[in-house]
Amino acid sequence: MNILLWHVHGSWTTAFVQGPHTYLVPVTPDRGPDGLGRARTFDWPASVREVTPEELRDTHVDLVVLQRPHEWELAGRWLGGRRPGRDLPAVYLEHNAPDGDVPRTRHPCADRPGTTLVHVTHFNRLFWDNGAARTAVIEHGVVDPGHLYTGRLPRAAVVVNEPVRRGRHTGTDLLPGLAGAAPLDVFGMATEGLAGHLGLPPDRCRTADLPQRELHAAMAERRFYLHPVRWTSLGLSLLEAMHLGMPVVALATTEAVEAVPPGTGTLSTRPEVLARAARHYLEEPQAAAEDGARARQAALERYGLKRFLADWEQLMTEVAS
Repeated sequence: MNILLWHVHGSWTTAFVQGPHTYLVPVTPDRGPDGLGRARTFDWPASVREVTPEELRDTHVDLVVLQRPHEWELAGRWLGGRRPGRDLPAVYLEHNAPDGDVPRTRHPCADRPGTTLVHVTHFNRLFWDNGAARTAVIEHGVVDPGHLYTGRLPRAAVVVNEPVRRGRHTGTDLLPGLAGAAPLDVFGMATEGLAGHLGLPPDRCRTADLPQRELHAAMAERRFYLHPVRWTSLGLSLLEAMHLGMPVVALATTEAVEAVPPGTGTLSTRPEVLARAARHYLEEPQAAAEDGARARQAALERYGLKRFLADWEQLMTEVAS
């Protein structure tokens, strides 16, 4: 199949394009949000093909994977009037938990016939108002980076983009208290100046923005993975950390309670419990390694790439037939 999708979420797309199809990714001269083209910091196979809006007009497309509300209109325009859900089979992939008036937030896909709404977690499907839309859940899959964990650095790894702007959503306000239990290394975009914003000394909160190929190795050197997120969809970085063999210390919110089973770390809605778990891993590196090994096994079983691609293959075959 020729599958049209925009480059919106690099980590998710990296798993999706490992399938057996041709993936058409729009590219524009400015490589803006609607035309990023192929990823530059992720490894994508040759089956991912860049196409310009002009080329799309005459390109055969078997399925459109929509990810943002304005893509319905954009796809119809760039595809020469062929409209997803009417003229072409389409699915709408929802990456995020609802925002705003939760749990009454109505999904943009709720009143659009002909388009299957796919959520990445059961939590998301539960909390969105999906209306009459046909829905499915296909949980994340991760390209296995391997069991790289060493835990040699007695620090916590945190992966979050824009922690200052996103604030309470990502639990940024909890970091000063948790940094008292374990020094933090925060990886992600727009993390510069985080220590000063939180009033933390530089040695208690370091930041870096690394490409994916360097990020996994850096994470795996830290003693444990800290996930202080209050409200968002299930972060792929959490699943990647588990694949690496890292134990997890996380807020027991959204889908984390499903993703992190007993014996692989600590989940709690009480920051003081998370702080105790952080200190435990710093003092007991063997316990951290053992919990991390169980975390890796759990992630491989539930969030492995083979299951993910099989689930998508089944759904796409149903939708496109």
